[in-house]
Amino acid sequence: MLDTYEARARRGTPHAFDRAVLVCLDFGQDDFDEALAEFRLLAASAGLTEAALVRGRRQRPDPALFAGAGKIAEVAAAVTAGDAGVVLVNHVLSPAQQRNIEREVGARVVDRTALILDIFAQRAKSHEGKIQVELAQLRHLATRLVRGWTHLERQKGGIGLRGPGETQLETDRRLIGERVKLLSERLAKVGRQRDVQRRARSRGRVFSVSLVGYTNAGKSTLFNALTKAQSYAADQLFATLDTTSRRLHLAADVEVVVSDTVGFIRDLPHTLVAAFRATLEETVQADLLLHVVDSASPARLAQIDQVNGVLAEIGAAQVPQIMVWNKIDLPGADGALHFSPGIERDEYGKIERLYVSARTRQGLDLLREALIERARQAERGSGAGHSIAAAEATGPSAASAF
Repeated sequence: MLDTYEARARRGTPHAFDRAVLVCLDFGQDDFDEALAEFRLLAASAGLTEAALVRGRRQRPDPALFAGAGKIAEVAAAVTAGDAGVVLVNHVLSPAQQRNIEREVGARVVDRTALILDIFAQRAKSHEGKIQVELAQLRHLATRLVRGWTHLERQKGGIGLRGPGETQLETDRRLIGERVKLLSERLAKVGRQRDVQRRARSRGRVFSVSLVGYTNAGKSTLFNALTKAQSYAADQLFATLDTTSRRLHLAADVEVVVSDTVGFIRDLPHTLVAAFRATLEETVQADLLLHVVDSASPARLAQIDQVNGVLAEIGAAQVPQIMVWNKIDLPGADGALHFSPGIERDEYGKIERLYVSARTRQGLDLLREALIERARQAERGSGAGHSIAAAEATGPSAASAF
């Protein structure tokens, strides 16, 4: 019988919980190496140390153990050798698969969805952000309660909580349901407050711009460079969860409100998208999206597709976009610089893409010119000037991968 992670902790090795064995399987996808690199960055962003990496190749997941008995035995050996307390799996596991793997390896098993939720829980700072993360976690937990309560299936009466004959599993489901309802009502109230703020901006004819993009593409660094704000920016996934908005004076007749939002990621948990919908509506209601792309990433085209997929899911696919290829100061995978500051226009003369470096500020003057151009086009189209009287900047107001 394998040693359990609880037993190891009781023997005085709590550091094992900071050490993780990473499991990543190749099911024939073209971008496996990029997915593996992103998975390692996810683990580091969660504050975990990589004790070992177990990789493999399969045609399809094993119904019981996902990776198959032989590969899980390899994972168990890596857990023991690396004194690891957690196994991270870069895939979505069913509750049964998670339970079976934990039994075999003697360590806590966390799948991709739970890992992303945990990172969000660590990053959330604002009241609204914390509500959204807790709501997403509870919705995820509700689907796998059976994993934790298989030993309590018999009927048990409770004092104060359980009704006669109610099982522990039923009690937990009921309590989670009540908490989800309460949090949903709180988020709805926040959503109504956001609607009031948006209507005020609309009455003032304020041109609104939202930064969107894949996580770690440099949105917060670009936001700080444009607005001289002090939003948290770091080389890690989901450094920003709480949306921040600032006024930006661009010309004598042009002022806009720019919002920094959470980054997106491949296979973003639907529970997160649902929980953060109130915040993401800031993106849906924007006049212009600056789609920030990490130009140095070899997976940038796939990341663009992932972001556009999430934008379509939240109803923002029709919002006008300017693609901002960031990090042009960094070399690509071959070590060479591929881009220089510049603007690309479509066949109608409309700005389609910009090349900038938020870190070195290369091309930021071109980005400002692009914003002025788009704001003036919108002004001519509406026949109204842009006022910021009703658009006082908000601090971290709460919000998301996104």
